[in-house]
Amino acid sequence: MTPPRTVDHDRSPFRSGLLEGRVALITGGGTGIGLAIAEEYAALGARVALCGRRVEPVTAAVEALTAKGHEAMGASVDIRSPDAIAAFVGEVVARWGTVDVLVNNAGGQFPSPAQLISPKGFEAVVRNNLLGTFNVTHAVANAVMIPNKRGAVVNIIANIFRGFPGMAHTGAARAGVENLTRSLAVEWAPYGIRVNAIAPGTIRSTGTDRYPPELVVKAEQQTPAGRLGTVHEVAHMATYLASDAADYVTGTTLYIDGGASLYGDIWVLPRE
Repeated sequence: MTPPRTVDHDRSPFRSGLLEGRVALITGGGTGIGLAIAEEYAALGARVALCGRRVEPVTAAVEALTAKGHEAMGASVDIRSPDAIAAFVGEVVARWGTVDVLVNNAGGQFPSPAQLISPKGFEAVVRNNLLGTFNVTHAVANAVMIPNKRGAVVNIIANIFRGFPGMAHTGAARAGVENLTRSLAVEWAPYGIRVNAIAPGTIRSTGTDRYPPELVVKAEQQTPAGRLGTVHEVAHMATYLASDAADYVTGTTLYIDGGASLYGDIWVLPRE
């Protein structure tokens, strides 16, 4: 029997300089998937502007990137605040002149049966994941992408192919972002703006570290690929969508989940 091939999933498969001269704004860029995307974009020549709710990880990420010779900037930004977003976008444009790529990665949720989610908790997740995504996209598009008649928007959502039992609040919000992705792809196509989404399955990151271990183990067991994904694999897909190779790709959602959306139970039915 031929042994399975060994693949370095963390190594970028793209040519050097692929994103040379481009400016990318990445929300939630201080940790996890957002940081991995920022690292890959910067390594491929892009200037990266990171924002997040907590200033400490954003500052650390910017310092690490600049230490490697990359151009990076960052700030603490509440994406629920249009004024805060407008101020940060203004700073990026003042420094680098434009935003070519927007990655909407910021978000947050917590595992809970729907009946135990308070109305306030549901609203908080929707405001962050859905309204926050719209706020940033609206600001960047109107400030630079629509006037420049070019741009790429990459929305990081979730594996909502069969709903999201156990996290109905984020499932509803991410489904809204997926629909928004399709709507904006059509509306903004005449402006040369491409809008796509990435739906990761369970990705081993700082985010999964906060989940109960038994949920992570189950996710791994229920994934046909037999493992969790890596943040770098998501970054590779985000790089493809930001590049000219995806110039004819818009309004789509690309799943990166090892087949998990097609197989297995994602919620244990409470039979009495």
